[in-house]
Amino acid sequence: MNLPILANLLAEFEVGVSMIKLAGAGALGAVVALLAGYLLMRWLGRARLDAAKNEAERILVKTRDEADVVRKSAEVDAKSEFLRSREALRKESDTMRAELKETEKRLEKREDNLEGKLDTLVTKEKNLEQASEKIAARTEVLVNKEEEASELLSKRREQLLQIGGMSENEAKTLVLEELSHELERESAALIDKATTAAKEEAMQRSREITLTAIQRYAGEHTCESTVSTVDIPSDEMKGRVIGREGRNIRAFEKATGVDVIVDDTPGVVVVSAFDPVRREIARRSLERLISDGRIHPGRIEELVEQVQKEIAEELLDTGKKAAIEANIGGLHRKQLELLGRLRFRTSYGQNVLRHSLEVAFLCQAIADELGLDGRLARRCGLLHDIGKAIDHDIEGSHQKIGADFCKRFNEKSEVLNAIEGHHGDIPATSPYTPIVMAADAISAARPGGRRESLERYVQRLQQLEEIAKAHKGVKEAFAIQAGREIRVIVDAKRVDDSVAMLIARDVAKQVEEQMTYPGEIKVTVLREVRAVAHAR
Repeated sequence: MNLPILANLLAEFEVGVSMIKLAGAGALGAVVALLAGYLLMRWLGRARLDAAKNEAERILVKTRDEADVVRKSAEVDAKSEFLRSREALRKESDTMRAELKETEKRLEKREDNLEGKLDTLVTKEKNLEQASEKIAARTEVLVNKEEEASELLSKRREQLLQIGGMSENEAKTLVLEELSHELERESAALIDKATTAAKEEAMQRSREITLTAIQRYAGEHTCESTVSTVDIPSDEMKGRVIGREGRNIRAFEKATGVDVIVDDTPGVVVVSAFDPVRREIARRSLERLISDGRIHPGRIEELVEQVQKEIAEELLDTGKKAAIEANIGGLHRKQLELLGRLRFRTSYGQNVLRHSLEVAFLCQAIADELGLDGRLARRCGLLHDIGKAIDHDIEGSHQKIGADFCKRFNEKSEVLNAIEGHHGDIPATSPYTPIVMAADAISAARPGGRRESLERYVQRLQQLEEIAKAHKGVKEAFAIQAGREIRVIVDAKRVDDSVAMLIARDVAKQVEEQMTYPGEIKVTVLREVRAVAHAR
């Protein structure tokens, strides 16, 4: 019990005692009893009140403790919810960043394509302006000549009418025939003179440079071919390759991206794909599956993934070896990978990587003869066909694809122009572009460099002869030296020497415009006059 309560009770007790003393002894017992009962009830009431206060304080403390626990739990839940929300927001932001990066890459790629198209349009516009200027100049010359010819014709007509007494139509026909023959002779003489002067100045030098380059580089005459068949030990193994209801072969085709042809041919399974790298991955994977014997979808995916990693490392290693062989440094890893991919690419049976190395060495030899930078020429030659490694995946010519690809790695303008212009698609802006064109033609046209089908070879010879026979005055035409030369025999009575020169030039021009061929084709026009007499 609290001390204040006890003090109050004692005070009331003393008051009660005083009242008892005043009341007297007779009422002492009753008063004491009443006073004791009153004090007891008072004490019990205060005890209950204290107990109630203590209980209220305990309940209040407990409630506060529970409130603290609830508050802390709510704080923990709120923190957890905040962390989850922050993680979800972070993932969403990462996804958005990835999408933005991908969009940025696509926009950069489109920007590069647009820049390339813009450059092409600017070049074409310049060419059109130059052609327009040339046409305007030629038109002016022709107008002047036409005026001179009109005056000359009028004078000739008057003279002929006065001298010969011919009719106007007869005189006109005679003058036109004479003028036509005169113009043909003059134009043929001018063409012959210009051609002879150009040949005398350039032929000897170009022949020396070309022969020197060919002699300095001795390339292989054999070419590699891509293997697309896999040997099978037995027909039972064919069944295991196919699998139950074809699940193995479907899993293999899905993992490699090739077509697997299993037919009645004994001991052979054919792997078909337009991408030579994928075909090589499929071939090696199938050989390992057959040798391992465990053929099921899980094993197929595991082995194909392993072979893909090996091929990727092999491509990079091949590109590095090619760069070392060509003595070229500073190439990016992706450029080396594409050079390695060229090992599995062929053109008319010629391995493109070996062809690129061959062109690189020929470019250096030609550049050295001309006093240019042999190292830069070698770099242009090595990278000139790099676009062929990815032309199956990207639309466009391999020249444009290769130039756009190398532009990303800050290649020099001379290298980019040589890559894009080595087939004459764009004008040459540096001397290294025609050097690459010449080296490319030498590598493709040398004996044993490339092969072509018999049917295509025969078609090319027939087309050569048909182009030559279509000209007026031609009696026969024969393609000789495996299509490297076309000999045209003309009628000596209908064609003179000047017209024969025109026929040779026109045939050569038509061949350039209408045919596709490696190297060059020589056009020879033969005109023979035979005088025969009989002595009896």
